[in-house]
Amino acid sequence: MQDAADLADDPRWRRLWDKPWSCSVCGETHRGLIDLACGKPAQWPGAEDKAPNSALDLGGNFLSEDFCVLEGQHFFVRAVIELPILGGGNRQFGFGVWSTLSRENFLRYLAAFDSGEQDGLGPWFGWFSNRLEGYPDTLNLKCQVHPVSGRKRPRVVLEPTDHPLAVEQHHGISFDRLLEIHALNGHDIRISLSD
Repeated sequence: MQDAADLADDPRWRRLWDKPWSCSVCGETHRGLIDLACGKPAQWPGAEDKAPNSALDLGGNFLSEDFCVLEGQHFFVRAVIELPILGGGNRQFGFGVWSTLSRENFLRYLAAFDSGEQDGLGPWFGWFSNRLEGYPDTLNLKCQVHPVSGRKRPRVVLEPTDHPLAVEQHHGISFDRLLEIHALNGHDIRISLSD
């Protein structure tokens, strides 16, 4: 792994933050680090067509930007797993993911969702609900879902295990590993940082 002290001297890292750069995949111009996201839980059987949150159906199948319900029995929330970047100060890489919640905790989260007042809620047990490229199977890893006030998505913290994703969440990732994760997920930004 790259020495954390060396990151400030990495010209790619400086390029990422110093001026806008264009993604060779999406064609958009970015400044700084871009996060990645899963549009739906792995268990969702259909397309990523999303309904508005206001149309939430607790009794059937439902998918929106923030909530998912399967057969009125399985409840999911969109969340973020953060991986600290070694040598990046307090910067973290965020991956938008989904986690299960019990019906009771899902309803608690839902009741506080519009106000954004979620201090004192959770953490709640959940099952990680996505398969991430670049890792052994991540589906159904045990996690804790931490609601965050201010209308921010909850944070997912994996149970400390020897699974590579859990290790990286608890110990950090190198900048090279971050670039590899982006490339494996269809956003190879390495060429954009070399100009």
